Amino acid sequence: MPVAGDPVPRVAIAGGGPAGMALALSLRLKGIEPEIFEARAREAVRHDQRVLALSDGSRQILDWLGAWADLPKTSIETIHVSQRGGFGRTVLRAGELDVQALGWVVAASDLIAALDAAVTAQGIVYRESQTIVAADTAGFPLTAFAEGRVETGAGSARDYGQHAVLCNVEVAEPHRNVAWERFTGEGPLALLPLGERYSVVLTCADAVLDEVRALDDAAFLALLQKRFGTRHRFVSTTPRVAYPLGLRYRPHPVAERQVWLGNAAQTLHPVAGQGFNLALRDIWELTQALAGAADPGAPDVLAAYAAGRQADRRGAIGFTDLLILGFGNDFPPLRHARGAGLLALDMLPALRGFVARRMIFGARAWP
Repeated sequence: MPVAGDPVPRVAIAGGGPAGMALALSLRLKGIEPEIFEARAREAVRHDQRVLALSDGSRQILDWLGAWADLPKTSIETIHVSQRGGFGRTVLRAGELDVQALGWVVAASDLIAALDAAVTAQGIVYRESQTIVAADTAGFPLTAFAEGRVETGAGSARDYGQHAVLCNVEVAEPHRNVAWERFTGEGPLALLPLGERYSVVLTCADAVLDEVRALDDAAFLALLQKRFGTRHRFVSTTPRVAYPLGLRYRPHPVAERQVWLGNAAQTLHPVAGQGFNLALRDIWELTQALAGAADPGAPDVLAAYAAGRQADRRGAIGFTDLLILGFGNDFPPLRHARGAGLLALDMLPALRGFVARRMIFGARAWP
């Protein structure tokens, strides 16, 4: 409940990772007082080996938060989408959509450092090595869970039986700011331009994960070359890390004086790079819903937020799940149907623009 005599709304944030810090900054800029609770040491939060593909909509949000200008990033000016062993492909170009770029690739550790610096500059309270408990939130009208995973039993789940193998590779030719999404029978393969290299997200079945992990660099590069084709020649690779892949989402992201967003509300497969972009849209919409509310935890305020996020969340979850289920099957008739779909997308600029804008700005095409 709101504290008597306290004119400034307060929100407790469980999670001091990128989503939690972005939420704290967003709330502070709208006159709401956030307080972050993070179970890990603050320095440990920075040790994140992921690479994130940020949409242009996310760029605008991060710029507003003060975390964009000095952030190391590489623009995506073209996205090439194709499938191995079948016809059909489509190419998305930033120039066709009148945006600075289709997306931007950043190291998660760099993004966390930029957000952390902005949080410090704003004087936001960050309680490290402290797990949030009911006693901690007694004086807060709202608790926002912004990090972690959807709790077992709290939502729906699908295990894809896959892991993402992540690394950075050097290529023989300049990448020219082109990103690649290659669908194969073993799972999708994404190449994202990062600095002078490519960041690789290679999907592999759980059954062969140990085999892939055991490959030396030369054998791994040969596997990558076989999956990708001949448009680039891979020269060297960094050490690999692997993460399990699945879909988890909380159908109802609000409860009594509680709200879940980011990975705490939905954890998606990295195909199409929707996860953190969706989290930033959650943050933007939650901030708008809370701005000006005398009681940020009031049922009508939270219900309005949940209703406003429904279309975008369902769209991103459904789109990602469809890509995995539809493109992960090598059944010949389905492969031909996918090729026809990619060909149609390439031949219809209006449809191609709709798909690209949906990926960039979400269901509401923010801003």
